[in-house]
Amino acid sequence: MEKSYIIDAARTPRGRGKAGKGALSGIHPQELFAQVLRALEKRGSVSAKDVEDVVVGCVSQSGEQGANLSRNAVLAAGWPIEVTGVTLNRFCGSGLQAINFAAMGVASGAQRFVVAGGVEMMSRVPMGADGGGVDGNNMKLRERFFQVPQGISADLIATLEGFSREDVDEIAVRSQKRAAVAMEENRFGKSLVAVTGDTGKIILEKDELPRPDTTKEGLAGLQPSFVAMGAAAVGPKGETLDQIALAAHPTKDGTIHHLHTAGNSSGIADGASAVVLASEAFVEERGLKPRARILATATIGDDPVLMLTAPAPVSQKALKLAKMSVKDIDLWEINEAFAAVVLQTMRRLDLDPARVNVNGGAIALGHPLGSTGATLLGTALDELERSNRQTALVTLCIGGGQAVATILERV
Repeated sequence: MEKSYIIDAARTPRGRGKAGKGALSGIHPQELFAQVLRALEKRGSVSAKDVEDVVVGCVSQSGEQGANLSRNAVLAAGWPIEVTGVTLNRFCGSGLQAINFAAMGVASGAQRFVVAGGVEMMSRVPMGADGGGVDGNNMKLRERFFQVPQGISADLIATLEGFSREDVDEIAVRSQKRAAVAMEENRFGKSLVAVTGDTGKIILEKDELPRPDTTKEGLAGLQPSFVAMGAAAVGPKGETLDQIALAAHPTKDGTIHHLHTAGNSSGIADGASAVVLASEAFVEERGLKPRARILATATIGDDPVLMLTAPAPVSQKALKLAKMSVKDIDLWEINEAFAAVVLQTMRRLDLDPARVNVNGGAIALGHPLGSTGATLLGTALDELERSNRQTALVTLCIGGGQAVATILERV
């Protein structure tokens, strides 16, 4: 097996995922990803004629994000027609899974030079636009596993773990403050690609969602987001979503404490991101200078009702494959889908908070579903170089009770 090297990483700023309000909402998803491809070529990271495949993660593959977005983005970018494209969906882990598949391709020797990443335009193709939900509306499957919405799962995890509202709000404030510092110090600058409109004018050059003035007091005034949803009677016998979740995972007091709000959950966002991967043979042949190499990748399944608890076991699986321990990882990127996910993962792995999401996360910066995993890997790589550290682990929880992880090491 050859090594999988990371040559470069690039991403757009994350825009607000609101139709007509976010700065990126006027751009077609294919065109947004095409801008990232062209930027990689312009900066010299890629010679498009050498790229064998473009692997793109996208969750809501409907309408503008249907029709094999990757291939069409390659054509939109003006790349050679010989460059192929494939689009995949592993829910929130799609962008990182795209990278992992590309890494497998170059490590196996089947490919030499691949671009992988993700895109999601939530302002144009809203979450759930494909009509499938979490389970494809399979009523027979629901007899085995009734997968409640992720917000209910996040609140159930918080209740089972004994997290308080103050605990989850603290994660949110930390995310906002760290993101503010990162933006002030231009820590994202190496990967950022300014997005232009049809006239060539820049329409967004920095992340649009962060609210650096966020305080604990302000967050405390927000109402929980999933109370009404939890009370919805949707079960086959009129059970509410809360009752369905509690039947699978009873809590001490028989209730779910709804703690997650718009302030301590990930923001709806638009964005695109890409990473360039090369085989060892290609690196040597072309005299390339890789920035990092991938040490291990992993996926794992976990309880589909709790749904969001797999980042800890998938991290352990990846560490075992790399013959490493938790203490060998300098930086952790744990996607902030909900604050409880980060708290639960840190508790399970006994992580030092100073090493986790050091530049903020999706609570502050937004979560453009299919793009997020690739964005996190690029963020981790930039931070390793900035802080002169060596190793990082990136992981995301995934709908249906899964998680994905990647370990990278600076070269």
